[in-house]
This record gives sequence, structure tokens and C-alpha cells, in this order.
Amino acid sequence: MPVPTVADMTEHPEGQQQAPETPTGDTLGGRADPDSSASKDPADWVTGDEPMTGPQRSYLDTLAREAGEEISADLTKAEASEHIDRLQAATGRGTSDSAT
Repeated sequence: MPVPTVADMTEHPEGQQQAPETPTGDTLGGRADPDSSASKDPADWVTGDEPMTGPQRSYLDTLAREAGEEISADLTKAEASEHIDRLQAATGRGTSDSAT
């Protein structure tokens, strides 16, 4: 389903913009269907060769400390994502049954 744009917005009586109504049955979140995942392999990311983001760096630092590992701070977005996935599995973070 396409994301609504400003052109799709309707004018609310008080002059505020309001998103169009969502068709019944559409939801966000929940459990992912493993057969129809929209996730791309980090190696296929268009911006994967850019430096990792601040949030990636912070989370990767936390995961690496918990796992007792040292990881280079000079990673790309794609490399950081792959390390995050690996370390989440190693530490038990990021799993559907872990507490947040």
C-alpha cells in the first residue's frame, strides 16, 4: 500500500490536514510474514556504502560491549547492519520474545 502524500491529505474543518481513512483490515506492525518480507539484504542497499549512522553506532557499541567484542568504528551502514543482526542473535536482543 502506498504511503499517503501531502496531495492525498484531506482538509480538516479547522484547517488542519488529515490523512485519508485507512481501509478496514490494514494494520502496521504485528508479526512479519517470512515469505513476503520487504527487507533487503544490506549488500543490496543503495546507501549501504555510506558511513554508519549515529543510532547504528550507538546500538552497535551497546551490543558489542554486551557480547564482549570489539568492532571497528569505521563501518558502512551495510556492515553495521550485518554486525547488529549477528550481535542481536548472540546477545538475545532483538528477538520477538525479548523484553524491551
